[in-house]
Amino acid sequence: MPTFTVYKGHESGKVVKSTTTRPDLTRDEVLVKINASGLCGTDLHYHTSDMGLGHEGVGTVQELGPETTHLKVGDRVGWGYEHNSCGHCQQCLKGNEIFCAERAMYGYADKDQGSMGEGAVWREAFLFKIPDTMSDEVAAPLMCGGATVFNALHQFPIEASDTVAVMGVGGLGHLAIQFAAKMGCEVIVLSGSDAKKDEAMSLGASEFIAMKGAKEIKTSRPIDRLIVTTSAQPDWNLLTQVLAPNAVIYPLSVDEGNFSIPYMPLLLNGLRVQGSLVASRYIHQRMIAFADLHQIKPILEKFPMSEEGINSAIKKLQDGKMRYRGVLLN
Repeated sequence: MPTFTVYKGHESGKVVKSTTTRPDLTRDEVLVKINASGLCGTDLHYHTSDMGLGHEGVGTVQELGPETTHLKVGDRVGWGYEHNSCGHCQQCLKGNEIFCAERAMYGYADKDQGSMGEGAVWREAFLFKIPDTMSDEVAAPLMCGGATVFNALHQFPIEASDTVAVMGVGGLGHLAIQFAAKMGCEVIVLSGSDAKKDEAMSLGASEFIAMKGAKEIKTSRPIDRLIVTTSAQPDWNLLTQVLAPNAVIYPLSVDEGNFSIPYMPLLLNGLRVQGSLVASRYIHQRMIAFADLHQIKPILEKFPMSEEGINSAIKKLQDGKMRYRGVLLN
């Protein structure tokens, strides 16, 4: 059977080149030639594991299984964190397949392949057509980073009159600013220092607050929605001072340990903490269309799809120097 190159994690921390056997295509499986892969913070959790890395993929359809229905050879497609689900449970039936008990997710299933490599085989049902007006390098980081922040803004309804605060101007945060601004919201950016103020304002923010060392913060208006994209939990005593009654907090970044928030402000102001994962396919498709319509683009750095290129990108992300999404190109 033919094989294709994949780049896998290794216990040494150095990504290594490997191969995986390409299976004969069955059902609605699609062989995709990979053009680009985003590098996500989640990849750092797995780069010491023996598994194919990457879950922000964009590529070109090379071959179709016998039960495919709408894709054709030559189409450009993308994929994200989820690869499969049962299709018949209550979560799947209501379009919430990311919570299917049998879901196949990056890091837990299909470990022989990822978006970092030469090719991959995925179900047509979990591939998304990429518009002709969107480049591979722009589309790749949207497959997880873009879908994650858009899901929080779309699945849990916000209004154009809402004030949305984005905490952290990084891989997720700089996309969240753009999406919220294009939805018509007032966007307040909360960051450590003033270093990224001009950039945040150019992306659509209307207000910028540097928080490092602050004993209290003041915003021009109360915050209705707070999107947290920082890697560590913030000082909730500080933030609850500026949240509006019934405000919603969306913690999007991954952090270990318990989520701890002041009890009385939560009760007295009717605050809500809303867990949010990656987007369902329905919302993922809408994210791509919205980003294309409003020309929402990641700020990115390009690297070659090779051992050297991937390891260099990972090192830069680990050091906190990536601005703001790394993209690996074949």
